[in-house]
Amino acid sequence: MAEIANTLTEDLKTAMRAKDSIALGTLRAVKSAIKNAAIEKGGADAELDEGEIVSLIRKQIKQRQDSHEQFTKAGRSELAEQESAEIAILERYLPSTLSPEEVEKLVTAAIKEADASSRADMGKVMKIVQERAAGRADGKTLSQAVMQKLS
Repeated sequence: MAEIANTLTEDLKTAMRAKDSIALGTLRAVKSAIKNAAIEKGGADAELDEGEIVSLIRKQIKQRQDSHEQFTKAGRSELAEQESAEIAILERYLPSTLSPEEVEKLVTAAIKEADASSRADMGKVMKIVQERAAGRADGKTLSQAVMQKLS
């Protein structure tokens, strides 16, 4: 079982003992999403690897950011605050993000490896970059860096 999944399980137990309803609800939702993704991937006994779990957690954070934005626009500050609290809980499970300098080095190396020279080669470069970033940078940041280097 992936290390993040084990940590989630232990933190879920801790949240139950502490009667922390926000953490409990958030962690249950993530565990459920992980289980559902694993079932989709390969049946009831399948498990996700670390990269897939990190990707799924990023997706959960993005959903909560969108909800936070909608609640803020609608003037529902109590719901927006809850979404912010859930985002903070989920961010603890993400690996440290890459600095702009690290992203630039990664992109430069990938361009050299893919022998890319124009934007037409962006797909090849992005595949390499995303593989090496392993969830430590979001796709938008990576694609902007690649596009900037290839233009």
